[in-house]
Amino acid sequence: MSLTEDIRLLSGVPLFREMNGDQLRLIAFGAERRQVSPGQELFRERSPAESAFIVSKGRFELLVAGRNGEVRAEATVGPGTLLSELALITMVERKFTAMAIEEAEALKISRCLFHRLLEEYPDVGRVIEGRIRDNITGLAKAAAAMGHRFA
Repeated sequence: MSLTEDIRLLSGVPLFREMNGDQLRLIAFGAERRQVSPGQELFRERSPAESAFIVSKGRFELLVAGRNGEVRAEATVGPGTLLSELALITMVERKFTAMAIEEAEALKISRCLFHRLLEEYPDVGRVIEGRIRDNITGLAKAAAAMGHRFA
């Protein structure tokens, strides 16, 4: 993919949608491209997450290990999907294994690169803060709506 195509991909991801061309260019230029063959893992569940990934080509199955060792597919994702978004802000563990189910490619965005973006463009921090607040509000509403299940 070219830099222009990477910028177009980034601009379609909700986290980056409101960013301007210079901000997107910084991310696209600093991102690392990962080629992943069918059956190969992009990352493994419970491993330290120091970066996020955006699927640029192909599809990945998101796998979770159960308590008794069985592995189940939680979802299948394709181009434009942001994986491990929280890793851009803080150290977390991967919540699932991402395995390619066909020839695939992903852009790796390191926490270091994301922090550089925030340092060079402080207004991006306010956008991110708003998105995080909206996500937390949505989670709280969803949890409240399921409260009857736990009563």
